[in-house]
Amino acid sequence: MPVPYPETVVVPAGSLVLRDARTGSARRADLRSFSVARVPVTRHLYSAVGGEAMPDERRGEAPVVLVSWFDAVTWCNAASHEFGLRPAYAVDGAGVDWDVSADGFRLPTEAEWELACRAGTDGPRYGPLADIAWTGADGVEEAQPVGLKQPNGFGLFDTLGNVWEWCWDHLDPARYAGYRVFRGGGWADEHWSTRASVRRGSMPGTRLDDVGFRLARGAVGDPGTHTAQGWSLSRDQNRAGTGGLLPPGWTPLHP
Repeated sequence: MPVPYPETVVVPAGSLVLRDARTGSARRADLRSFSVARVPVTRHLYSAVGGEAMPDERRGEAPVVLVSWFDAVTWCNAASHEFGLRPAYAVDGAGVDWDVSADGFRLPTEAEWELACRAGTDGPRYGPLADIAWTGADGVEEAQPVGLKQPNGFGLFDTLGNVWEWCWDHLDPARYAGYRVFRGGGWADEHWSTRASVRRGSMPGTRLDDVGFRLARGAVGDPGTHTAQGWSLSRDQNRAGTGGLLPPGWTPLHP
């Protein structure tokens, strides 16, 4: 059977302020328009594009979980090949480079993710939590089928709750080395974790039962550049810099 093309919506250009709680800093990100999937990648879609079969395929319309950040970027490339698009990522062992001019599937930057999640709102969430998100208050024991709660103003489902979603960006390279960001909150989280601004993350090889991913797509920069949509390689490298004695537990990324 042919693989169904992921349904996407176009998020209009916009801007938002991203805050860093550790440093107490804030920055404005100006984004060009981009495309993002209406729902997180499901188990059925993941398997159809060559991903490893999930433990319980009866729940095929639930978001795929137990996928690492590396799994997600590798799968994005496979989906690009499946649909005749130019892959966004060059994967070399543990190294991943993003070609920001490629038209293929990719992870959103966290700035893109937050702009898409907020859908023009400026509060902690885009509607009453019980109406829009699967959380610990629902008493469920695993990720639920996508699209059963109310969408946001862009027509996106499950951006909050159900599963956290991997993004492209590093979490905090001065403190957590190669950790990558995930956003949105999961099916077991409390209300304070299920907000548009909350940042979490883990090592890119980690697989968790409440973390999946959502597709973005499209070129957002010029060939050979290393900056796009609220992210830049130079900023990552600057943020990785540390001086003096490090607090216990810090494992900075050395560019």
